[in-house]
Amino acid sequence: MTKGTRRVALLLCSVLLVLLLQTGCTTFQYGGSSAVEPGDSALPPVSGFADDISDIVLPTEMEWDRKKSMTIKTESFRGGIWHYVGKVEVISLKDFMIKAMQDNKWKLVGEATSENILLAFIKPNKTCMMVIEDSTMGKTHLALYVTIDKTAAASPSPFAEVLRN
Repeated sequence: MTKGTRRVALLLCSVLLVLLLQTGCTTFQYGGSSAVEPGDSALPPVSGFADDISDIVLPTEMEWDRKKSMTIKTESFRGGIWHYVGKVEVISLKDFMIKAMQDNKWKLVGEATSENILLAFIKPNKTCMMVIEDSTMGKTHLALYVTIDKTAAASPSPFAEVLRN
């Protein structure tokens, strides 16, 4: 094989691989749910809750990434970092998460947008920060940083004043 022929063969293999990967990514569906039609900005129904925290709801297309997640549970504290990945639009995920959190009585206390989107929520004895990140291959990453102070449930929280306003 000549040098030029090898280059052409390598180029054709690369193009074929990219086409196969694109086709595979566009037809794969998470959790057996039906795919959202192109142009439909609404996310599918709720799949479940983050970890076993029943007041943080996630869309069905977000799958838990166990390798990047961790939890901690002690007598007085519970929390962790949960990572999810799914094929959803960044803005749709942001809108879904804000609405779902507010429906579960979380208060949005901060938002920052740059390359990523950061959302900060509080409850009397809980905090949840979210980072939404768009990545290659059409996947969106969601990281949840959750803290639950079990002792604060029995006494007023420093955030209680903010929540009353």
